[in-house]
Amino acid sequence: MKKIIFITFLFMVTQFATAQEWTTPIIEGYGKITELKEVAVQPDVSMDYKIVFDVKDDREMEGINIGLFKIARMINLLGAGGISPDKVHIVAAIHGGATFAVLNDNKYQEKYEKSNPNTEVLQLLKDYGVELLVCGQATASRKIMKKDLNSNVEVALSAMMVLANYQLQGYSLMP
Repeated sequence: MKKIIFITFLFMVTQFATAQEWTTPIIEGYGKITELKEVAVQPDVSMDYKIVFDVKDDREMEGINIGLFKIARMINLLGAGGISPDKVHIVAAIHGGATFAVLNDNKYQEKYEKSNPNTEVLQLLKDYGVELLVCGQATASRKIMKKDLNSNVEVALSAMMVLANYQLQGYSLMP
């Protein structure tokens, strides 16, 4: 009887541990997820995912800007759920405290005396097809010139305009 209880316990621990493995299946190294198959609300392969992210916070998660982390996580969740990249349309409206996250390496080094931890994830997101738009009002108020920005980022008139225009085009807002 003790042997059966031990085997049952071992099986349960193994199942729990397996369910808690963290991976980054699409955006390698960023936005880690754990795949859960027996839960409600999974990605729907029949849908086109049109999402605009409001990236405004200067906080970090796992060493990168939290908004960029969330975008990477969403892409990983969708990819792990079988959604093909051609059905994923993501725009990032970057402003506020997050504006400094998209500085190029030289300008970031000058400001923070360290390399920009967001450089690699910005490249991976751009390669995936994410449209990275930084607020022109935020850059102007912080005296950031276009040449000071990461080459994967484009300047938009304002984050408000990005958020309004894309929502009016049917994109869902992800705060």
